[in-house]
Amino acid sequence: MSTELKQQLYEAQQRINQTLEQALLRTDSPFQHNTQAMLDGLYQSIHYSVMNGGKRMRPLLVYAAAQTIDSQASQSGLDRCACAIEFIHSYSLVHDDLPAMDDDDLRRGKPTVHKAFDEPTAILAGDALQAQAFELIANADDLTAEQRIELIKCLSSASGPGGMVGGQAIDIAATGLHVDLEHMQAMHSLKTGALIRCAIALGAICARANKQQRQALDHYGRAVGLAFQVHDDILDIEGDTKILGKMSGADIALSKSTYPALLGLDGAKEKASELLATALEALSSFDERAETLRQLARYAVTRKH
Repeated sequence: MSTELKQQLYEAQQRINQTLEQALLRTDSPFQHNTQAMLDGLYQSIHYSVMNGGKRMRPLLVYAAAQTIDSQASQSGLDRCACAIEFIHSYSLVHDDLPAMDDDDLRRGKPTVHKAFDEPTAILAGDALQAQAFELIANADDLTAEQRIELIKCLSSASGPGGMVGGQAIDIAATGLHVDLEHMQAMHSLKTGALIRCAIALGAICARANKQQRQALDHYGRAVGLAFQVHDDILDIEGDTKILGKMSGADIALSKSTYPALLGLDGAKEKASELLATALEALSSFDERAETLRQLARYAVTRKH
């Protein structure tokens, strides 16, 4: 990763973390005061799941996509979109880690939410984050009503059965089965790629990108989203548990369908390189304002965690 991108990542992470802290401020229950303490565990688990580290890749893509189109796009609107997609991502990780799903003990080097609290609290924390994501966008008063509707439509589509949740369902159904490359790409395009494509679309909507710009950015997002998952599969084999922040080899232990399992490790690396080239080509019509997106594509296939 270049020094410039490291600095941009750091600045974006600081910005999004501050914004997330504000978005996570507790609102009092409208009921009697003696119910407030009963909600403590829920609010603590929500904060724990969101603020427990994280690369903030998706929020950064929101900012970078908007910067590519119009650096004067509403900063408050972008902040809300960045928080919203991180809330959806965080909720998906909380539920992914549950015993009924991947049954993971570690996330970002710390106990998963159902281990740090309990399983019912983890389920409710994920549910709450999903609802709060859409509330954030609905209340983005500096964006037009048309923009907010389009943003909510984009995020809900990417999060549901036609997106991330659908990909998770296919992943569970495919456990222990031999699947072909087409099946694998369809699964990961939904499970991981949908939210990455959505992050880019959210930034483009805030910046009022035209149809051609939106299409080019979506081609980029498709390739980067898939490359991100291919590299995740590679890291599950080659990564270090201490660096990854979760147990390496988990996919193998669960007989998960992965690119290395289908293509071999070298074949998976070649696939990641091909997807990187596709992503960079998709940005060929943009000027230097798209440089952050270009560097993020390279980072997606070179990161250590």
